[in-house]
Amino acid sequence: MSPTSDSARPSRSDGEATRQRILDVAGEMIGAAGFADTANKAIAARAEVDLASINYHFGTRAGLYQAVLAEAHRRVADRSDLERIVTAPGSAEARLKTLLRFFLGGHGDGNGDGQTGGIQWPILVLGREVLTPTPHFATLQQQEILPKLQIILPVLSEISGIPLGDPALFRCLPSIAAPCAMLALVGRSTTPMAQQFCAAPLEEIVEQMYTFALGGLAAVGQWHRAGKPLPNEAP
Repeated sequence: MSPTSDSARPSRSDGEATRQRILDVAGEMIGAAGFADTANKAIAARAEVDLASINYHFGTRAGLYQAVLAEAHRRVADRSDLERIVTAPGSAEARLKTLLRFFLGGHGDGNGDGQTGGIQWPILVLGREVLTPTPHFATLQQQEILPKLQIILPVLSEISGIPLGDPALFRCLPSIAAPCAMLALVGRSTTPMAQQFCAAPLEEIVEQMYTFALGGLAAVGQWHRAGKPLPNEAP
């Protein structure tokens, strides 16, 4: 057997494990200090790899940060989880409630304890990026956020009666996602605001967000059916 045989080279799984370790360490450090104040050298030292490994797996410093953002978003809301919830049997209203429970950190089947392990740093990384966007935010939107929002739209369409493709339906998304994102971000701190937000069991919070979302979708659907002009239409 030659020295260059498969047994003499690192296995593919070893390379994937190294890449994942770098992502985890980079995510934790960037979540704590921000991207600008987290040097690749420090990430490499904590991950117990050399700088060449970061360059090999991510190409550039920008490539590493884009990968961290994408990984963070997948851990908070993986596409396969959203598809599973949206295509589950039951009414659109029931699927909406399951989506809200999922976004708020509970298990999608309603049997969770209100916490999803391992997403502390993703929430912090995404929170930093949303509050102080970098040029990489556009890439995150294109590759992760927008495709996942498209998965959710049919549920909102079924509840509101607004057809898919109508701009009014897309504008409903912030009213659903933003409160959940704020609760998920603030609720993982120990501040007085977090205590007020989360001073209730998960299911009570889910029920409140669900009632708010359902009422809003019904009202917007009624407004839409009444023939109110959209912003790009003449009254």
